[in-house]
Amino acid sequence: MKIRKIGVSNTELATAPSSVLDILCKLGKGSYGSVFKARHRRTGSIVAVKKVGNFVPVDSDLSEIVKEISIMQQCDSQYIVKCYGSLFDNQDLWICMEYCGAGSVADIMRLRNQTLREEEIGTILKYSLLGLDYLHQSDIMECSKIHRDIKAGNILLTNSGMAKLADFGVAGQLADTLAKRNTVIGTPYWMAPEVIQEVGYNCSADIWSLGITAIEMADGKPPLGEEHPMRALFMIPSQPSPRLRREDDWSPDFVVFVNSCLAKLPEARPSAADLLATDFVRNSRPCSVLMCAYHLSLYKRFICYLFKFSTNVN
Repeated sequence: MKIRKIGVSNTELATAPSSVLDILCKLGKGSYGSVFKARHRRTGSIVAVKKVGNFVPVDSDLSEIVKEISIMQQCDSQYIVKCYGSLFDNQDLWICMEYCGAGSVADIMRLRNQTLREEEIGTILKYSLLGLDYLHQSDIMECSKIHRDIKAGNILLTNSGMAKLADFGVAGQLADTLAKRNTVIGTPYWMAPEVIQEVGYNCSADIWSLGITAIEMADGKPPLGEEHPMRALFMIPSQPSPRLRREDDWSPDFVVFVNSCLAKLPEARPSAADLLATDFVRNSRPCSVLMCAYHLSLYKRFICYLFKFSTNVN
């Protein structure tokens, strides 16, 4: 089995994945592949492994992905999921990351079968903004970074309730690589208008995506979520900025926060640092509020399991 080492300093990761990791279970499937829970054999540490199957990039694409993974490994923020290294195994790209045991915000919403409360949303947005502020202001590789894929599915929760940003950089590069092959990649609902129009964009594109994510957490799905992705691509740049479905159900501070993120002109959007200074974020609750959401989702999952088990037995 031929292994190509990608942006990894640990020589151990230059060997076959099966000799380094024990795959424990599948955690889920995303736009670019499946995610597994695994155990690092030498240390016993639990990690998450994203496997992008049938990945055959040209050399220029591979070079960009090497660069993105190198940047990910240099990130040193408690608000961003740590990247441990990656492998290119035949036609499979493996990315080893920090394991966040509570899953994603999207998982929590799905398991609870309901939207989030404002206090939960505020805490998630605060931690997300701390991660974005680090990326946007850091000098990793002598430049600031754009996440490019902010959404509830890419905000992960640890067992202590801290929210962390996942999948920055590489997700966007994979999207570019797959787009060159005319492959349908993901969904556009969180994309800023300027990203769709390909007129050039900067960190403010992440702020738009965060505003869409806020609506996703409040309303249960992003604006235009019922539309076909290709139709949404045309509608997002041409329609007025989206708003919360029922603004009267939310505090004025939250409504102002969302609307400021979704200014159509990129230069009119606040920075992550600006948003961290808003009353809505400054008054947010500690991460313990997210633990309640996590435990409730676990309880509901356990009840569903018992119901399914009893049905099968009978």
